Amino acid sequence: MCGRARCTLRPDDFIRACYLNARPARHLNMDRYRPSYNVGPGFNVPVVMPDDDGDGDGVVLQCMKWGLIPSFTKKTEKIDHFKMFNARSETIREKASFRRLLPKNRCLVSVEGFYEWKKDGSRKQPYHIHFKDGRPLVFAALYDSWKNSEGEILYSFTIVTTSSSSSLEWLHDRMPVILGSKESTDCWLNDSSLSNLDKILKPYEEKDLAWYPVTTAMGKLSFDGPECIKEIQVKTEETKSISQFFSKKEVFEKTPIKEESAEASEAKSAKEEPESRPTLENTKVKDEPVETSQQKSAKEEPGSQTTLENTRMKDESVENSQQKSIEEEPGSQDDYHQFKTKKDDADNMNSISPKEASSIIDKRDYAEFSAHAKPFAKETEKQHIGPVRKRKKGGDDKQPTLFSYFGRS
Repeated sequence: MCGRARCTLRPDDFIRACYLNARPARHLNMDRYRPSYNVGPGFNVPVVMPDDDGDGDGVVLQCMKWGLIPSFTKKTEKIDHFKMFNARSETIREKASFRRLLPKNRCLVSVEGFYEWKKDGSRKQPYHIHFKDGRPLVFAALYDSWKNSEGEILYSFTIVTTSSSSSLEWLHDRMPVILGSKESTDCWLNDSSLSNLDKILKPYEEKDLAWYPVTTAMGKLSFDGPECIKEIQVKTEETKSISQFFSKKEVFEKTPIKEESAEASEAKSAKEEPESRPTLENTKVKDEPVETSQQKSAKEEPGSQTTLENTRMKDESVENSQQKSIEEEPGSQDDYHQFKTKKDDADNMNSISPKEASSIIDKRDYAEFSAHAKPFAKETEKQHIGPVRKRKKGGDDKQPTLFSYFGRS
């Protein structure tokens, strides 16, 4: 609804804007008028009304307070111009504050533009609405007079509003009643038939209205000047709030991977790598005993036989030194016997097939395991089996019990 406006017109411009420049006009209290780019309830604004004291053909330009104070308001009551700065056209015939004013207290308010706020969540963006050609807007209004306790008369007015037009319904659901022609202003001021008023109390549907966003500082009545009507650029994408910045990141579900069977994976790998297929020749090669690097190098290089013999001599000297150390240390003969057995087994492993070697290893491991396990079992039996104490019948046990302790007292 209309709660802010731009009113910087000169006194003569008000009469001209209302298409009444051909009629005589009187000025009342115009010394209170202060042009402003940010006019709100409680401000002094010039209004045009019929001159009842004259011959009936003239008009009066009088400065009044925006925000209706009904004449029946108590003299001791604190006045509030924000209570009734607008009057709904749909209910002006029903409410007592407006119904009694409709026959004879109609007036015209002329401004250069008005402001409306668009709600966008918690944010409100003001827009300046005006005519494209720059001519003033004329609103339908009602006025009243009230006398305070000191005998002073206060004139005030309210702007009549209606539902929003199709071009401005995106901005707000209400708008002031705009009288855009001489016929409509004459009808509002002079027509005594209330039924004809319904024709003009409608949304303004002409295409000559324009609008643009202005600074949010318009919210303060103290803010004034040409900066009020300066067009600004509204951000299309708002900056992320602190709550959005620290919000949880979206978790994207991973596409499940189909598990292939072992046969399918082997077939796939066989297709991709034909050389990796197991063959009879590869199997035979794996089963054959692997030559040591020293033997292989000896076969490939004839001159390296001497090196092989030297290596064997070194092994024998190492074995002799180990045997000597075992003889010097009496407690290490068993270790040497185990070492010698393992070495002989390792030498024999190269001369037999892999199948026989695996069976020999299993038998040897089992023999070692059973040999170590039997003493452990015997020691365990000795630990658990002990002398059994026989208890005498009749309870002759000399050990004190809880019952015997309490029996003494």
